[in-house]
Amino acid sequence: MSTSNGEKSLIVSFGEMLIDFVPTVSGVSLSEAPGFIKAPGGAPANVAIAVARLGGRAAFVGKLGDDEFGHMLAGILKQNGVSAEGINFDTGARTALAFVTLRSDGEREFMFYRNPSADMLLRPDELNLDLIRSAKVFHYGSISLIVEPCRSAHLKAMEVAKEAGALLSYDPNLRLPLWPSKEEAKKQILSIWDKAEVIKVSDEELMFLTGSDNVDDETALSLWHDNLKLLLVTLGEKGCNYYTKSFRGSVDPFHVDAVDTTGAGDSYVGALLCNIVDDRSVLEDEARLREVLRFANACGAITTTKKGAIPALPTVSEVETLLNAN
Repeated sequence: MSTSNGEKSLIVSFGEMLIDFVPTVSGVSLSEAPGFIKAPGGAPANVAIAVARLGGRAAFVGKLGDDEFGHMLAGILKQNGVSAEGINFDTGARTALAFVTLRSDGEREFMFYRNPSADMLLRPDELNLDLIRSAKVFHYGSISLIVEPCRSAHLKAMEVAKEAGALLSYDPNLRLPLWPSKEEAKKQILSIWDKAEVIKVSDEELMFLTGSDNVDDETALSLWHDNLKLLLVTLGEKGCNYYTKSFRGSVDPFHVDAVDTTGAGDSYVGALLCNIVDDRSVLEDEARLREVLRFANACGAITTTKKGAIPALPTVSEVETLLNAN
């Protein structure tokens, strides 16, 4: 579903990149874990690598610590074909770390080390505006809204991308432990809601943002706004629901043996963005959109079958194998 890099338009992903420390054994608490493995992550960085892995053109914009971990992460982006022109290094703050427990069902619990971490200290004047202006899609989350100066950098980057004609894509990627309170999380996540043209939320995020116990169409559409072209609700192993101005529906999941859900949503988003960056008319053509979402569901599913986010992000041939088998 993708052509060679040379003809591709640029997808710029903005936000945090960090290292997850994952226990060497699953299903234990952090205190019980005998050891940990480094797993590079951070949702916006995962999306950028997901795009590149699928043959798209991606860049990451954010700040890392001027430390071994920060340079390791920048190296991982480059090794995976993601442009690192938008990365700044902070000499005074460390790269963010997170300790993640994998429960026996593959779901995660987090403990973060960010006080403050380098990603939080990105300033508006450090942004690579030329890179941001060259984006056809500008993708971001909400973690970069939590504190200044990163929040101002986020808002400025969004504004510059929009003025240059980029499609704005938003995956709030709720991490409650990072916010001062639930109320603040909801308020800030919704503070930029009406700017995005593509929004993806999980079923849990939908319930959090609406205060509803349902993930039905009515609940989802309460989040609709006039600038939106596509609202997606991912339902984990139940597939996804989609909403546009003209149509709505759901796309079935792929059933796989899930080992680790980390990065599945990022893989899904990367696949979607890859397939709309050069042709936004897909968003108005239900048959084609369903094909793209089936491809995205396959990407998400494959990502759950291996441990860690980045190693598990699929190539086009892996996705085609799964699509052809179903």
